[in-house]
Amino acid sequence: MLLGLSAIASVLTLTACPVQAEPLPLEVLSAVVKNQKIADAEVLLQRNGAQNVVGRTNAQGQLTLISEAADDASNLLIIKKPGYSNLVVKCPCKGMTYALSPVQENLDGLRVVLTWGKTPEDLDSHMIFPGNNIYFGRKNGTDAELDVDDIDSYGPETITLQKKHYGDTYVYSVHDFTNISHPNSRQLSNSEAKVFVYMGQSLVRTYDVPQNRSGNLWTVFRITGSGDFQDIDSISGVIVDDPSKVFGEVRPLLDDNVAVAAVAISPSARNDAKALNTNGEAAYREGNLEQSIAYFRQAIELNNGYGQAYGNLGLAYQKAGNTAESIWANRKAIALASGSTAATVRAGSYYNIARIYEAGGQFADALRHYQLAKEQKANPVYDTAIERTQNR
Repeated sequence: MLLGLSAIASVLTLTACPVQAEPLPLEVLSAVVKNQKIADAEVLLQRNGAQNVVGRTNAQGQLTLISEAADDASNLLIIKKPGYSNLVVKCPCKGMTYALSPVQENLDGLRVVLTWGKTPEDLDSHMIFPGNNIYFGRKNGTDAELDVDDIDSYGPETITLQKKHYGDTYVYSVHDFTNISHPNSRQLSNSEAKVFVYMGQSLVRTYDVPQNRSGNLWTVFRITGSGDFQDIDSISGVIVDDPSKVFGEVRPLLDDNVAVAAVAISPSARNDAKALNTNGEAAYREGNLEQSIAYFRQAIELNNGYGQAYGNLGLAYQKAGNTAESIWANRKAIALASGSTAATVRAGSYYNIARIYEAGGQFADALRHYQLAKEQKANPVYDTAIERTQNR
């Protein structure tokens, strides 16, 4: 899938290499059009927050970056192109294919992109919600479609929801079709699979397949009826004679009353997340929204139960004009709100969501969220907003 160095685009190396340089070949494709190469994408390699190497893809969507320790785990790979969401991924990155997601306009849209390594050959995405199992056997459903199916390694495999329907619960899973009859296989766990979740203009969540586990079904996340985005991130072994029956394996999770086990967070990760949140608050006060969003996102990658970071992220996204992303972050802040200030936090977040919907002309959604805000806390502002949207 990747070409040799002689066929790769030009590369600009920004640092001197007193030690032997390491080549890092990459390929960039469209997440939504099968085998479409993305030319002239800017690709950056960062180490410890400092830019190290930059290059651009050629007409075949390929390039090689050359640097010391190019594939070191401390490096970040960043891929950018106008009209697409930025892709940010932690290395190791060698031998992988990366897919760019076009910016989405819908406030309630969602795109999930799966990529993996050479083995197994065929991993399948499943987006399961009431009456629907979107996968290669049923590529279209209720405001949802499988854009790209891949059966020969690497990916991408992509599912897009044009609209997530309030009140419906969604579960996303990855099934190892290659090992459909081998529930104890470790190929899925060893596949280097990554799941990228996009909303609006942004990559909002990234999942790496759990390592050293047996099983052929990776259940990655759930979106509850109220819009709370919940990590599951578990691998299990299932025996199904038809991939459509994956629906039955995850169907219990469509009931929001079925609890999802919280992902364990180490004390060091919690402390690092707090430090990143503090850095984000400082960047926000300085007016550096892009940097503040980056810090808040890093904080929740480390601790997905960090309500304050989600609340801050929602504010930063809204101020930056990233409205779909702000709705997602505010919903998570609502779900995580606790203690004496919980009602105030929930009311404020519902109100912020409602304002975004109203500005976008989605008056029924706006009215619902103004009413939810009022249920949490009385406020004449909410009454005025309810009256206003009821008359639209």
